[in-house]
Amino acid sequence: MSVETSQHELIVRYLNPEDINVAASVLYQAYHDDPLLKQVLEAKQEATFEKKLRSLIREELSAFGQTGQPMVGLYHQDRLVAVACVIANSDELSANRQWHWRLRLMMSAGYLQTQQLIEKEKSIRQALQAHEPCHFLSLIAVDPHVQRLGYGHYLLTALDDLITQSKETNGMAVFITKPEQAQFFAGHGYQILQNMEFSSVEGTLLFKNK
Repeated sequence: MSVETSQHELIVRYLNPEDINVAASVLYQAYHDDPLLKQVLEAKQEATFEKKLRSLIREELSAFGQTGQPMVGLYHQDRLVAVACVIANSDELSANRQWHWRLRLMMSAGYLQTQQLIEKEKSIRQALQAHEPCHFLSLIAVDPHVQRLGYGHYLLTALDDLITQSKETNGMAVFITKPEQAQFFAGHGYQILQNMEFSSVEGTLLFKNK
């Protein structure tokens, strides 16, 4: 997958193993201020929250890699500038999380925190039953050093190709917790399915038909 502009060429491809550390850093910076994660991870000290967040992202990327879920990167001159992690097969990812993912995350983030994250995912899946089978955009982030250059839009457009090429899907869903994100996704055809609340934090479930 590639997207060209008049100024430079942007290339979209699946992440290589050597890209994982950079992807983890980009995701960490993007989700450092996520209100839901701040609430769920329940860390009174900033250093503790940062440690739990790093562990969560590391375990998420590990689960995606081991189950072959799509991890897509946007590159500018071989530099990873944006990343998206998509759940294409919820059954495989859920089964994976029942074992090593859950155990390792409980050890690093805590039992109650892990259970809350799993319950959140279950609730979202239940809300999407009428649209199954579908993809779910679990994580998306742009390197903060290159934001406001349209990279997020390029990456989301590339994900449309992923959905188009997939025979067994009705579209893509995403759950957002920041109001400013709604306009970004609405500009790409995502529509509101319902508002949801987890750990006293409100969010919105969006969906884009194939």
